[in-house]
Amino acid sequence: MQKARYGLIALWMLICSVTPAAADLSIGIGLPNLSIGINLPLFPELVPVPGYPVYYAPQLDANYFFYDGMYWVYRNDNWYASSWYNGPWGLVEPEVVPLFVLRIPVRYYRQPPAYFRGWQSNAPPRWGQHWGRGWEQRRSGWDKWQRSSAPAPAPLPVYQRQYSGDRYPRVEQQPTLRNQNYRYQPRDTVVRQHFKQQAGQKAPAPAQRGKQEKPPVKSPRQQEIQRSTPPQQGAPADRRSQPPKRGGENVQRSAPAQPAPQQRGPAAPDPKKQPGAVQREQQAPRAQGQGQRPQDKKESQEPSRGQAQGQKKDEERGGGRNN
Repeated sequence: MQKARYGLIALWMLICSVTPAAADLSIGIGLPNLSIGINLPLFPELVPVPGYPVYYAPQLDANYFFYDGMYWVYRNDNWYASSWYNGPWGLVEPEVVPLFVLRIPVRYYRQPPAYFRGWQSNAPPRWGQHWGRGWEQRRSGWDKWQRSSAPAPAPLPVYQRQYSGDRYPRVEQQPTLRNQNYRYQPRDTVVRQHFKQQAGQKAPAPAQRGKQEKPPVKSPRQQEIQRSTPPQQGAPADRRSQPPKRGGENVQRSAPAQPAPQQRGPAAPDPKKQPGAVQREQQAPRAQGQGQRPQDKKESQEPSRGQAQGQKKDEERGGGRNN
């Protein structure tokens, strides 16, 4: 039981030690933050290696190369890379060093390590012997290639010559200057990942949610032009002209109901007119076709007084005759 417990602890420690290495290898090149003891006051002289898409620096006492848009240095049994000639440098894992960097012949190492002795000068270093059988199995065939199929060397970033001494840019300025002056796109997958990672580290932080940007303040001239310009057809109407919202629905305001027209009575007499004219207007019928007033009709139907008396006398005469 106790042995099984120790076995589980040992397995857990092995997993923890392997996980960070796998995470580092997913990128391959560390961020440029190291100083490796190389201080170059000027842009170095770089000469192409015959038959290879690589440059080397014959005037420097260092294993200094240029390949695929980046500088490569082999120092203290480690590979380092940088996008600028004087660093800072990022550590490169042996499993992801580009193949053409590994294939550089021994003779172009200006400061070869001691274990290079006895190796052929026209052949690449024996990296499998130095880094072990596991590395050689993972990178099998690294030293076998057709020289006729070698790609063309990348153009040198000669724009960096103007940045020397005190003008050498800081690490946060280097990606911007490189993007402005150097249009070459790397071919190697690890190099492309390195530049993407470097660009992501320098990107500004996204704005926090909930913070609204303030509208730009318009000058009086812009406000006058906006007022004088007619609105375009199909443009959204101003919010102030839309009906108010209640409960999430649009409620249109109905127009106020107009009162029913009232019948107008007789117009008030004009004080400017003479009294007699006003009295005649009041006695005149209101409208043609309405007929006479009831009193007028009664008077017209009643017989006159003279007619009534004559009729009465005729009746009395007729009665006397009958008697």
